[in-house]
Formats: sequence, C-alpha cells, structure tokens
Amino acid sequence: MRHNAPPTQPAAGDRRRWFALAIVMTAAFMDLVDVTIVNIAIPSIQREAGATFSQIQWITAGYALAFAAGLITGGRLGDIHGRKRLFLIGIGGFTLASALCGFAANPEMLVASRILQGAMASLMVPQVLSIVHATFPAHERGKVFGLFGAVVGLGAVMGPLLGALLTEWNLFGLEWRPIFLINLPVGIAGLILGSRFITESKAPKALKLDLVGVALVTLGLLMLLYPLTRGRELGWPLWGYVSMAGAFVVLAALVAYERRKAARDGSPLIELSLFKVKSFAAGIAVQTVFGVALGIFFLVWTLYMQFGLGWTPLKAGLTGIPFSIAVSTAAGMSVQKLVPRFGRKVLQAGALVMAIGVLLYIWESSRYGLSIAPWQMALPLVVMGVGMGLIVAPLTDAILSDVPREHAGSASGLINTVQQMGNALGLGLVSVVFFGVVDDRLTAATERTAAGMAFADGFQNALGWVAAVMAVIFLLMFALPKRPAQHVEVAAEEPSPASEKEPALVG
Repeated sequence: MRHNAPPTQPAAGDRRRWFALAIVMTAAFMDLVDVTIVNIAIPSIQREAGATFSQIQWITAGYALAFAAGLITGGRLGDIHGRKRLFLIGIGGFTLASALCGFAANPEMLVASRILQGAMASLMVPQVLSIVHATFPAHERGKVFGLFGAVVGLGAVMGPLLGALLTEWNLFGLEWRPIFLINLPVGIAGLILGSRFITESKAPKALKLDLVGVALVTLGLLMLLYPLTRGRELGWPLWGYVSMAGAFVVLAALVAYERRKAARDGSPLIELSLFKVKSFAAGIAVQTVFGVALGIFFLVWTLYMQFGLGWTPLKAGLTGIPFSIAVSTAAGMSVQKLVPRFGRKVLQAGALVMAIGVLLYIWESSRYGLSIAPWQMALPLVVMGVGMGLIVAPLTDAILSDVPREHAGSASGLINTVQQMGNALGLGLVSVVFFGVVDDRLTAATERTAAGMAFADGFQNALGWVAAVMAVIFLLMFALPKRPAQHVEVAAEEPSPASEKEPALVG
C-alpha cells in the first residue's frame, strides 16, 4: 500500500507530464479567454437580453470578484486535498457554470452564473501553476514557463477576437450565447483527459483548512474590490472610501491571525514565511503593479476602438493579432534563450520596451486622430507585446523558483490573487484616468466626431498613466534576483525529483 507516500514528480521519461501540461494550459487559456471575451459582446448582450448598464457591469465584475476572493482558498485546498482533485472539480464546475451562462433566461441568471463561474475558476486556476511546479523538475521549468507565457499572451487577445467572431456569426441565431457555450467541449475534454494524465500531488504534511483565514481574506478583498468596481457608477460615495480603508484593517488582522495560526498548528491559509523569500516577495510586488497596468490598458483599449473610433467588434478584435503574436513569441524566447544569459535585465528591458510601445501608441493616436487605421496601430502594439512577453513568463518563474513544493498551491494562489487585485485597482483607476477625461469632453460634445475625440483624449491620458506604471515596475525589478541559478548548473547535475526545495534564484 502506498497511499500515504508523499507525491513525487513523474520520471523524466514519463510522457504523461507533457499531456498533463497541455491539459492544464488549455484550462488556463480557457479562463484567460473568458475574462476578456465578454467585453466585446456587451452591445449584443444589452440588445438581446435587455440588460441594464448595472447588470452589464456585474456580468464582468461578478466574475472578477468571485475569482479574486477565492484564489488563495483554492490554492490551499489543492495543497490539502490534492491539486489534481481540485483541478477536476474546478474545471467541471467551470464547464457547468459556462452552460448556465449560455442558457441564461434573463440578465439576473447570467450575473449569478458568472459569479459561479468565477468561483469555479478560483478552484481551477491555482492548481495550474501548482501542478506544473510539482510535476516538472527545475531544469525543465524554464521551457514550461515559456510556454505558459505564450499561452497568457495568446489568451489575452484571443478573447476579444473570438468574442467578435462568435458574436458576428450569430451561430444558430444564439447571438452572444456561443461565447460561453464554446467552453463546454473544451471543459468536458479537459475533465476526461485530466483524470487520466494528471498526476496527483499534495502537501506532504497533513493540513487543515483555515476557515477564519478564509473569512478574513474574502471579507478584506471584497471590501477593497467592490467599491473599486462600483464606485464610478454610484458616484464614488463616502461608504466606498470607508470600505476600502477598512479593507486594510481587515487584511492587517489577517496577517496577525495567520502568524499566530502558523505558530500554533502550522496550517495557515497564507504561508507568511513565503514573503521571507526575496524572489517571491519582490515578484509579488511586481505582479501587483503589472496587474494595474494591464487592468487599465485592456479596458481602455477596447472602449477606444469600439466607442471612440466606431469600429465593429470584428475589426477591433483583428487589430489585436500583432500584439498577441508578439507577446507569445517574446514570452517563449525570454525564458528559454534570454533569461539564462542576461537574467533580471530581460524583465527590466521588457518594462522599458513596453513603456516605449505605450508612448508610441499615444503619439500615433494623437497624430492620426479618428482616421487612424489598424495597420498604423501595428507597430506600437508589436513593441508593447514584445515588452509584455519579456515580463510575463520569466516573472512567474522568478516568483516560484525558491518556493517549497508543499506550499506551491498557496504561492500560486497568491500570485493570481495579487494580479487580480492589481487588475481591479487598474479598473478602478480607469474611472479617473479615462472616464474623468471622457466625461468632461462629452458634456460639450454634440457631434459624433467630438464624442470620438473625447474617447481618443481619454485613451491618450490613460496610456500616459500606463507608461508611468511601467517605469515604477522597472524600478521594482531591481529587487528581483539577478540570475536564475537553476540555469547555471543544469548541465553539471540534474536535480533530484524528490527534493523538497528547488535551487534558489541568487542575487
């Protein structure tokens, strides 16, 4: 009987780990697409389902709130009960929620189904990095995270493109519904293949779920994210500021409680010891701020093209293809070719290159005005995509490089949570850096051209803030380790699959 033996990584010659990688990457891609696919279909949902603007906001925000609030808990549940088990529960629930979204009878049902979908994603997504971390030895992870970065880049832009195609095709007269129903065959295949090819792994020590920690982290995140999401619609009421300030009090109480919990029985929800690892703490800070930049850019970009320039969903979606290709290509090269040779400088170069692309986009938008064409956007989008690709894949590798395998779930849950928090903060800032400008211009706009210019002005102002955020990221990256040690000694000695700690990134 071997039921109590600690899980080990599959042998190097075991092909199953590559099938497992393909399955979890597909699930990650499905989640990334689902986050962005809804934005492009909003006009169709409003028209066909009769949704109000408040309900439209909750169709997008409900997913994000449920997703962010459950990520840390989802990661810890994987550590306790098995990452494969939680992944299968998550992808099964995500598929069911997608069906409920697709067959929603009214906007209220759609909102509830999107919240359920976000909750199921919070069980599924943390297991992706955990399974990779527990399945692949350190010397193979560079290649794996290169693929992961390519998937992230592809998913970020394929969502709007896929949403545009499915909406314009109006398959079987279903209008917007296929954007959710497309998840069904993918999710069912992932459920069947995942049960066969993914190797189970969990924390070697018996852990218990920290219910008080779950309550505190959920309450703190909701108190922070709910006002950010609803603030502009409600006119930034006083209670929103009180709630956001109170969130930091709750999160401080969480830290104090988790410290006592770790000392008492060693089963905290959040492993605070992870923040003593320099690569993890610095990478988490960079990930949070990077999430702010992405949260601002992607929403503003979509609004600029569809409402400012008056483009169709398909035209807006096709415009993002150069960006997607650039991110995917640069992400693959950064981990496999560039980081082993240049280390941290690759990530810093990515921040500068992305800032240059943003500034170039501002200049072109200002120069060509409302007559700007998709091909004129290609150059800044390619430059931005290269910069983003140089950051995405190596950053994940850097954050997890020295994390003990038994805490992989908790660590990956934190990575995803802080990125979602950053995204939510970026979406909140959109009200200030984009709509603040647009609203001022629209009050005096009486013609379509004037309204379009209002959106263009708001777009340029928001991108100026994105460039400033990238400069902050560049400075924060000085706290990252200079070089990934595992790339230095790969040829000399293959690391033991059973080791509980992988080689650290050394500064």
